[in-house]
Amino acid sequence: MTDVVTGPRPGASTDLVGPWLRPIATGASSAVVAGVRELDGRSVMWIEVGSTRLLARTDFDVMSRAVADAASVGLPIMALVTTMAPTLGPEPGPLVGWGGVARALTAASGIVPILFLIDGAVTTGIALLLGLADVVIATDHAIAYVSAPRAVAATSGRSVSPVELGGAAVHGGQSGLASMVVETLEDAVVIAADLVAFLPSNNLSEPPRTQGHDPVDRPTPRLATLVPDDDRLAYDVRDVIEEIVDDGELCELRVGFGRSIVCGLARLDGHTVGVVASQPAHLAGAIDIPSSQKAARFVQWCDAFGIALLTLVDTPGYLPGRDLEWDGMIRHGGQLAFAYAAATVPRLCVIMRKAFGGAYIVMDCATMGNDVCFAWPNSKIAVMGASGAVQILHQRHLAGFSTEDALGERQRLEDDYAALHLSPDDALRRGYVDAVIDPTQTRTALCRALGTLSAKRSVPIARKHHTGPL
Repeated sequence: MTDVVTGPRPGASTDLVGPWLRPIATGASSAVVAGVRELDGRSVMWIEVGSTRLLARTDFDVMSRAVADAASVGLPIMALVTTMAPTLGPEPGPLVGWGGVARALTAASGIVPILFLIDGAVTTGIALLLGLADVVIATDHAIAYVSAPRAVAATSGRSVSPVELGGAAVHGGQSGLASMVVETLEDAVVIAADLVAFLPSNNLSEPPRTQGHDPVDRPTPRLATLVPDDDRLAYDVRDVIEEIVDDGELCELRVGFGRSIVCGLARLDGHTVGVVASQPAHLAGAIDIPSSQKAARFVQWCDAFGIALLTLVDTPGYLPGRDLEWDGMIRHGGQLAFAYAAATVPRLCVIMRKAFGGAYIVMDCATMGNDVCFAWPNSKIAVMGASGAVQILHQRHLAGFSTEDALGERQRLEDDYAALHLSPDDALRRGYVDAVIDPTQTRTALCRALGTLSAKRSVPIARKHHTGPL
């Protein structure tokens, strides 16, 4: 069984990639080449990694220098990898080398966008470098793992192939490492160019704004029917996003991971926005550990690069379950709360149908610090839904009725609770939402509100770093 898959030296054949503008010396090695190039008209630090041999200390030194250079001049990092594994032997130089790359990537994190494009095997401890990237785009040929199949077999007795252990499908779904999975390296470069078009070159630059042809005041009549009034019925929130954003275009990340929340980049009136949306088509929109982790990392990433956040809410709460609690629902759920509470970019929120319990809070409610919160007329905002509330509040009362009479009394109590506590008008009176809007005017309301927030600034309190729930 092969633990390391090697491939040819990379070089994506696409018209999007321009000539080398400023190369970085590679020394005696040719396994890593780096320098400044243009990607679809944008200057980036371009790093190509891969050869028929394993990497030595000098190869990692080239990578470290390129990453540090990108951070110092404020250029996005684009690393294309076909093979990345250290040379094995008694001399620890390669291990020290990739440790230097890890340090350089950490120093560049939040200063410039970091994208890895993987078209081969990234193995052993060096695979941890992928976890330091903002975005990992994997092709169908990508493989990444820390412990090789032979090590897994030796410790667990289970035989597993490299693809089963760390193939693209695994990282696109189960692990969440891959932000996108595509067929070829050329596809990965095209997707990366599309993604970079949404992003600023660095944290001191404004996200690029495009002048499109989608009017700010375009009505969104489909939103009046896309979301069913019955909150037990599912729908795909991507259809809602398509109606709201410019030209219906969403660059979605981590599609197969944490599927009860959709995260991606889009535009409103030409401004880049990060969209975080409850997905009722999966788990009814309930938040579990993967979706919380996915959304938290996305919110923090957008905030680092000055990208406004649009949150679309339709959630019944956190997903209940013993295993989730044992796996750390409190700790991982806190990651999303921490990310939103710390974000200082413009933040827009729309409550579409229901917003219940702790999940309502962590989906950027008013007290978490959003700038404007809209609600649709039929939305419900409360600690819990009417059925659950009546079960808790009136259990003894209902016990005094016969089975047949209890059904009617329960329905009456649920209707009364809904009218009193679940109306968005009540939330408006209490200051939990800023306005109740017609769904058909959602795009217009959001674009106008975002336009008033373009000059938003924050003055952070000096500290070394936060101690959030990593």
